[in-house]
Amino acid sequence: MSTDSTPGPGERPQDPVGPPQDTGPRTELPAAVQRLWGAAAPRRRGPKPALSTAQIVQAAMDLADAEGLAAVSMSRIAEAVGYTPMALYRHVSSKEELLVLMTDAVAKDLPDLRADMGWRAGLEAWTRAQIDLALARPWMADLPLTTVMPGPNRIRWLDQAFGVVREIRLPPDEKLAIVGLLAQHVLGEARVQIESRRAATQKVRRDAGLPDGTPESELDPAAIQAADPYADFETVLARFADPTEYPHLFEAFAAWPGTPAGGPTDYDIAFGIGVVLDGIEAFLRRRGALPDDES
Repeated sequence: MSTDSTPGPGERPQDPVGPPQDTGPRTELPAAVQRLWGAAAPRRRGPKPALSTAQIVQAAMDLADAEGLAAVSMSRIAEAVGYTPMALYRHVSSKEELLVLMTDAVAKDLPDLRADMGWRAGLEAWTRAQIDLALARPWMADLPLTTVMPGPNRIRWLDQAFGVVREIRLPPDEKLAIVGLLAQHVLGEARVQIESRRAATQKVRRDAGLPDGTPESELDPAAIQAADPYADFETVLARFADPTEYPHLFEAFAAWPGTPAGGPTDYDIAFGIGVVLDGIEAFLRRRGALPDDES
């Protein structure tokens, strides 16, 4: 029986069944990446140390949840875990490496996607879950892009995306490009939502004469929504703008009923994901790449 899998004329190449083959020159991976996969930790004889890298990372995330990423320092983490800062450096080489470990660890909170989802519903859920996680833990928006490295939790999430698009007939690099496009949308959408929310809550605190550290849970949700820096767009347009100078805007908003029920944040997020997926679907149809039941 032949084992030749070379595609014939007009056939599409099949996705590889086995792992990718590393045929290029051997390069040393960054120490942070090795640490993510447990390959860089020094092995010592004797009893297992009481302090672990996982404890340090968790303490850092707890601190970021409570006070923001700016509050994360080796001294504060050391205080939280009950060790000296020098003890932390036996497990984490620097704060920069710690941020890399936090970036991968937080991805562990992303949910498992259902196996029976179609490609579009699956990609929508994949994208929305990341935005929701960023809104729940806003410090994620402050992490430098250089901290996003291929750790086990992020690779698991990428693997789920590839599971969602498994039936799409595209080569793996183009599937990866589609997933990357959605990841860029996550970054932009989450950043806009987080920054506008921060500006609104700070304005509410200031107007009420409250300290900067007052938790958002103690503020009036309606006041926060009203203080959104983008909420006054129509008011500014009506009060200050001249219809003769901005005729197209006035024409467009003249019969606008307002944001649909569900709140502006939810509507904006769903709208943005939908438009991006519409574009991806048009691309897939043009390429003839959709599963047979959707072609």
